Amino acid sequence: MIHSSELTNNSDAVYAQTNRNCDRTRRGKHKIFIGMAPGVGKTFRMLEEGHRLKLEGIDVVVGLLETHGRKETAEKGEALEIVPRKQMLRGEKMLAEMDVEAVILRRPQLALIDELAHTNIPGSQREKRYQDVEEVLNAGIDVFSTLNIQHIESLNDLVARITGVVVRERIPDRILEEADEVVVIDVTPETLETRLREGKIYAPEKIEQSLKNFFQRRHLIALRELALREVADNVEEDAATLKGQYCNIHERVLVCVSTYPNSLQLLRRGGRIANYMNAPFYALFVNDPDKFLTKSESLHVETCEKLCQEFNGQFLRVNGNKIAKAISDVAKEYRITQIVIGESQQSRWKLLLRGSLTQQLVRSLKHVDLHIIATEKSH
Repeated sequence: MIHSSELTNNSDAVYAQTNRNCDRTRRGKHKIFIGMAPGVGKTFRMLEEGHRLKLEGIDVVVGLLETHGRKETAEKGEALEIVPRKQMLRGEKMLAEMDVEAVILRRPQLALIDELAHTNIPGSQREKRYQDVEEVLNAGIDVFSTLNIQHIESLNDLVARITGVVVRERIPDRILEEADEVVVIDVTPETLETRLREGKIYAPEKIEQSLKNFFQRRHLIALRELALREVADNVEEDAATLKGQYCNIHERVLVCVSTYPNSLQLLRRGGRIANYMNAPFYALFVNDPDKFLTKSESLHVETCEKLCQEFNGQFLRVNGNKIAKAISDVAKEYRITQIVIGESQQSRWKLLLRGSLTQQLVRSLKHVDLHIIATEKSH
């Protein structure tokens, strides 16, 4: 389980070391609090961190706060300076939006800006709030913002299939990818349902309708998994960009096949492991360019490829006369966590001279689990 505390990069220490005056020569840092649905506590957590940083001497203002009538959230926003909203007359109604220019003119070190995916009032200088946030960041001001998982563009169709609701307010994936830090605010579906029934999320007249629609238990379970997985993917991708660093949060299974008959057995075993782990599945055949495959051997490899595809796996072919190195290179490239290989078919004499494939892989792949499958004996 991934919790917000595990995904925080010691932001307090970073802010404590920051110059007290806002630095206009740099782009501000962006931290996003993300959750599976309204009511998980994203805004509350953002305000908590704002209060703590203010006590440490950081100049913090609230650029935009949406309480939605939630008493606890409104109380948490007290004692923080709030930049007044810009009043805009639309027809006969006076409406209000975040005053971006006022926030920039105020020049705080940190601005708290709620509901990143919000669509601004028609006629506003920018269409979306995330565009407003980019203006604030470009002015050298750090920003904390909030977001629900269903508002990410690439997840829109998936969320619609899960919930039956087409979310119209969306942000480009790049906003999440470019963020300096993403923190998932995680609660169980049961906790969220309790909050909803207690009137802590919506007004009483909306509770039963919400429970029958968006807040169904199965919807919340799926959305929670999406939120946790999205942040895990970001952590894994960030770690992968660091030279020599690996952070394989998701399992990935690789089966090493050869011209030996037991390859089909290995594929079936690997397919079961991948299915059990809900993991991507790969099969690898290392072709020695110094050896020519017979017709039967070529047919056998093709059979392996078809079986791999039946398991919804990806079949990989690479050339190399050093099998262990080829497997190791592929494992690192595809960030494999589990490798399935067969027991050695070599003679004991060759094993003594050259060492086994297993020993070579153990030496080169420190953080990969090896599954050595014994060959089934015919009776």
